[in-house]
This record gives sequence, C-alpha cells and structure tokens, in this order.
Amino acid sequence: MGCSSSSATIPEANVQKQRRRLSVGNVDTSEVHEADERATQEDRGLIAQFNQKNLLDMIQRDGQQKGRRNSAICSSTDQNPTSFANKTMQQYGDELQAAQHGLGYTCRKGLKPESPNQDSWCMLKTEDFSIYGVFDGHGQKGHDVSNFVKDVLPKLIVSDPRAASSDQWSAILTDCFRKTQSMVNTSDKMKQLNAQMSGTTATLAVHDHRSDQITVGHVADSTAVLGTKNSSSWEGVALTRDHKPNLKDEKARIEKAGGRVVFDGYANHRVYAKNARYPGLNMSRCIGDLLGHQDCGISCEPEIATVEPSNKDRILFICSDGVWEFITPQEAVTLIHHYGSSDAQKAADFLAKEAWDRWIREEGGAVVDDITVILVYLKPVGN
Repeated sequence: MGCSSSSATIPEANVQKQRRRLSVGNVDTSEVHEADERATQEDRGLIAQFNQKNLLDMIQRDGQQKGRRNSAICSSTDQNPTSFANKTMQQYGDELQAAQHGLGYTCRKGLKPESPNQDSWCMLKTEDFSIYGVFDGHGQKGHDVSNFVKDVLPKLIVSDPRAASSDQWSAILTDCFRKTQSMVNTSDKMKQLNAQMSGTTATLAVHDHRSDQITVGHVADSTAVLGTKNSSSWEGVALTRDHKPNLKDEKARIEKAGGRVVFDGYANHRVYAKNARYPGLNMSRCIGDLLGHQDCGISCEPEIATVEPSNKDRILFICSDGVWEFITPQEAVTLIHHYGSSDAQKAADFLAKEAWDRWIREEGGAVVDDITVILVYLKPVGN
C-alpha cells in the first residue's frame, strides 16, 4: 500500500472511515468453505463421469448426433523410450479420413532419456465443428497433466450447451480452461494426479463449420500459426503469443500476486515465489502447476483469438515448442506449403523431422524437446 506525500491534516473521523475501508470486514468463512466444497464435489462428479466415457460418448449423449459422422483421435500416454518414436494413438467413431479432410498429425518423443513423451494432442471432427488441441507437459509428472487436460478440456467443451450455437466459443473456451484448472486441482487432492509442480501448455482451436470461424484459446507457448497464400508468395503469421514472464503485462500480474521474475543467465526469465526457489517456470500461464498459481500469479486464463478465414488462408498449424524453438512461423509455411492438402500427413512428418534435425544441429545432439505437429488444410492446396 502506497503512502501519500501530502502533509494535509485528515480529520479523525475520516481516518476512522479510511481504516474501516482498508480493514477486512466480517467475512463468513463458512460460506466460502461451502462454495469451495460444492465446486470440489462437482469436479469429483465430472472426473468420475469423464473417466467412464470417451469424447464421442459426450457428444452422442443426447441422441441428436444419430446418423451423423463423428471422428475423434488423440494421443495416449506411453512409456516408449525410443527417441523420435511416434506416440501411441487412440481413435473413436467413424474413420477420420485424414487425407480427404486435409489433416496431418504427429507426436514425436524428444531426446530426453529421463522422461516419456510429455506432449499430448487431440482431434475431433463433427459436422458442426472440429476441435484441434496440443498440450505440452512439463515437470516430473507433466505427461500425466497434459494427458489429463487433453482428455478433460475437449469433453468440457462439447458438454457445454452453448456449443449448440456458433457464436459463443470465446466464452466457452474461457470457462472451460478455468474449469479444467479446477479439475486438475481436485484430481491432485484425490491423489489421482500430482500437479503441485507439474503442468502443461494448452492451445486449442475450434473450427465452427456453420460460421466458418476459428476460435483459438491458449495458455503458454504451443503456438498456433496461419499459413496464407498471396498472389505469388506464402506468409506465416502467429495467431498466439508466447506467455513469457518478462512480458510487461504478465510480469505486472506476477509481481502483484507476490511472485518474482528472474533471468536465469542463459535464455529464460523464470517465475519464483517470494523468498523461495520454486517453481522456476519459464512461462507465465499454464494449466496445472498448483503452487505457481497459488503463490506466484501464474494464470490459467486463456487468451482468445478469432479468425474468419479468407480464401487466402490455407493452412492452420498448432505445434508444441519442440517445433518453434528453431523454426519461425514463416519458415514453417515455406517448408511445407508445396505439399498438397491430400498429403497433409507427409507435410506434418516432414516438419517434425526438420524440427528434430535443427535441434540436433543447434544443441549438438545433447537434447531434443518433444515435437508435436497438427496441420489443418482449410482450403484445398494442389499437389
């Protein structure tokens, strides 16, 4: 609390009024506790429900999807130690027909012998809308957190009654990101998840086919990029900004909450609690990392971007930072635009391999981050 430099005398009555305003009033803590308990019980119920149903079960629960084509495919946590191995996948519903829809996806384990592939991803395609998400875990149990969020966040979205219309996606994504964080917290309390100092990025795009509008919500640094074809050239533009602690607005929020932003002397600004050496995060927003949220001003609030694709907007990229560490959005578009939409899978594989090769070259073969690529060809691109 700042002090005024004025020396004017303040009447005693006004001093008392100011003191009363600055004092904590009579808060009924029992009401706060009851509200927290209700939220926890609601989370427990959702966790139990989601554990019993896959993503398509959530869509088809009301019978309105009968006879309609719905496809879902997502990663599944595995312990494969092989570098550059593709992560295990699960598919539900109708065959995805990726080539027909211009979809490419791959999730490759990095060169990190001490941990499994901590990236997770998902795709859902319905006649009304599609969902594409990438989640890059960090911390000792980051793979568990990213897998949990990959499962929970899309289920919350498709369960939201507002998804029946095409004009509420910004509000839906904001509410569902917050609810996902609450469910991570509850799962941690239930000892089903260890998220005290483990968490995940989250970048999720909803493409509403009714309005042909794309809404992207994200926390942290799994960047979404739009590839645009102009008359004689291609352009790659990021739709998201990396949530880094040294950004002016992010740093202000962290410091207001009692956290600190410290440069590590190498490449990153990191977040620490006051007078403490945790959590050391190099991002200012994420899902999970419960101590960081509690003590340092880390946020799960997503930034929302809305795009109405023109005929020039051809390719949507959503990738983990294993891609973006050494490849710019412009380079990514330049590298794969010559692949036609029916070869989207080849394009995704090529981009992942190029990212791997650059890590090996830049880091001398010492380390490679996990690499996840989702490509969505919004308009047909010739081979």
